[in-house]
Amino acid sequence: MKGMLPLSEAPHAAGRTSDFSETYRRAYRWMLLARVAEEKIASLYRGGKITGGVFVGRGQEAISVATGIALRDGDIFAPLIRDQAGRLAFGESLLDFTLTYLGARSGPMRGRDGNVHRGRPREGLLPMISHLGAMGSVVNGMLLAHRFQGKKHTVGAVSLGDGATSTGAFHEFINQAAVENLPLVLVITNNQFAYSTPTSRQFVCADLVDKAIGYGVRGHSVDGTDLAACLETIGGAVQTAREGGGPQFVVATSLRLSGHGEHDDSHYIPPQLRETHLGRDCLSVAEEHIRSQKWADATTIEAWHRDSHTQVEEAVAHSLREAAPDPAREDWCALSSRHLQEGPEIHPPLKY
Repeated sequence: MKGMLPLSEAPHAAGRTSDFSETYRRAYRWMLLARVAEEKIASLYRGGKITGGVFVGRGQEAISVATGIALRDGDIFAPLIRDQAGRLAFGESLLDFTLTYLGARSGPMRGRDGNVHRGRPREGLLPMISHLGAMGSVVNGMLLAHRFQGKKHTVGAVSLGDGATSTGAFHEFINQAAVENLPLVLVITNNQFAYSTPTSRQFVCADLVDKAIGYGVRGHSVDGTDLAACLETIGGAVQTAREGGGPQFVVATSLRLSGHGEHDDSHYIPPQLRETHLGRDCLSVAEEHIRSQKWADATTIEAWHRDSHTQVEEAVAHSLREAAPDPAREDWCALSSRHLQEGPEIHPPLKY
């Protein structure tokens, strides 16, 4: 499914070597493609071309891509609404993204059930049930199934927001994962708000990572605006879980640089908070790092930007030409009941 580094070249193993610089550049390009794609979809939403909500990952792409790129074929990834960068790095095709948002029958959701529940379970990419901690139990079940089937060295990654850590589902699945010593990696984006509820109204521990102690799992903290730190910390947590180290609890701190969705103006976020370190744009920070390290020159970076825009425009144009479902003629059986359970033809993911 994935065009990504083999385990021996994962970012945590490569350190600051040339392998790491290559991983960093590839991660940046996934972040850039996700940003361009989401900006296009947001524009189409404002133009009345998108039905349903649009949720973008602006400011959280470094965390997401570090998760997706650390995983490999056979692993499990349960992304959330702001994980387009991680989805692309894990192997989701850009067409799956555009076909779903534009309601095409040829998309993985066949033009139904909203636009955030897409996935390909057989490929390890899970459709989202809910962003409130529900996916952890699903991943636990799949990891236990792997164990029963004798599959070794697979990892399940669950993307969570800080608000999900306040739910009962979160407590249940992390407790089970700890007891069963499952290779589960929780990547929690603490973006300071659960929709509009600030973290001060969610927990009173000094740091969200402190919750790991009570469950007997290993906790990690990382600056979510720093791509290098995310690659190393999340990549290291994935490797530790893969090697039998049990559940890993990663808290990445950042700030959502947009509303909860395109319908939300995020007026509840104090302007002064946007001016802090948390308010840095991880994409701009990553690009500046590439320039400062001389891992790519201005001409190359500009070419990457043009390439991302070209890919997005082509995917959108293709999707707009696709037919929508016809309610009078569709077979609305459950996807899991027949051979359609994985949707139509899988479009190949992009390779970087």
